[in-house]
Amino acid sequence: CIGPRIEAAQLEGSKIFTRNLLEKYKITSNIVSSNFSSMENVESFIKDLGEDNIVVKPDGLTGGKGVKVYGDHLFSKQDILDYCQTLVDQKASFLLEEKVDGEEFTLQTFVDGKNVVATPLVQDHKRAYEDDTGPNTGGMGSYSMEDHLMPFISQEDVDEAIEDMKKVVAATKAETGVEYKGFLYGGYIKTAKGIKLIEFNARLGDPEAMNILPLLKTNFIDICMGIINGNLKTDIQFEKKATVCKYLAPKGYPITPQQNELVIINKEQLKQIGAKYYYASVYREGGNVYTTSSRAMGIIGIANDLESAEKVAEQGVGCISGKLFYRKDIGTAKLLQKRIDHMNSLL
Repeated sequence: CIGPRIEAAQLEGSKIFTRNLLEKYKITSNIVSSNFSSMENVESFIKDLGEDNIVVKPDGLTGGKGVKVYGDHLFSKQDILDYCQTLVDQKASFLLEEKVDGEEFTLQTFVDGKNVVATPLVQDHKRAYEDDTGPNTGGMGSYSMEDHLMPFISQEDVDEAIEDMKKVVAATKAETGVEYKGFLYGGYIKTAKGIKLIEFNARLGDPEAMNILPLLKTNFIDICMGIINGNLKTDIQFEKKATVCKYLAPKGYPITPQQNELVIINKEQLKQIGAKYYYASVYREGGNVYTTSSRAMGIIGIANDLESAEKVAEQGVGCISGKLFYRKDIGTAKLLQKRIDHMNSLL
């Protein structure tokens, strides 16, 4: 079994634990935040930080759908207070955090308690609809570049994030007495003030794992044994290729997903195109595949460059039929340029 013990897995299980850890050990990727279990002092914190700088995060796991950001989901001070009150009524602790502007990226790593080994960078797309609109989801797709970086993320940025994760791994051991062993997902954002942490996950990402694992050249069993035995090799190899993942989800997802709908998959055509596909939240009955309430299938294109990988993924989506939808813009040059322009405007 590969994965951190429950004490160390608090890095994902409790956002409050993580922010307190970063603050206590003076880890520079931290951002301004405060935790609450009642409405006491909520309004004064909002006033101090400014309502347009607020993000509300429930403490526990929410499947990527619990975080509310001012300007995207909350549009007034009263909206913020109402959501906080809803969480209090549910007896849920929560964080109020500083809203930071920049471009997010995912750094997934293998950790043996001391060594932190990076995998290719990936960028996820949380919003349900094209051009980054609509409600948050578990992730509608993702891409990675052939150089394993991002056009707006340098190797120096990656090195900074890796050093940050090493400090977090050491801090987790100091705080809990337990070594972190397993996969550690760092959701980071590059800002005008440097690399900042959005969240940790104590696992590989969904969909981001589908981007990196098909590129892995090093034997995965050897990696797992290195994690278990505490002697993980640092020269893990990946193919120098680009990837694009497009997720098919039931129509209406994530608000009112159409469940129990037939999904028809042309496997032979997928094979001819060269697209990979991975089942997600579906079930099989009578030899057929049906939707549930969440994302149904990830379609992956892999090629020498992003444009070609996106084309393979797009053709692969065409091999699937049913009451499904997906984001056509993921991995396209237009959306990537939007990211680059946004980052350039901040620096």
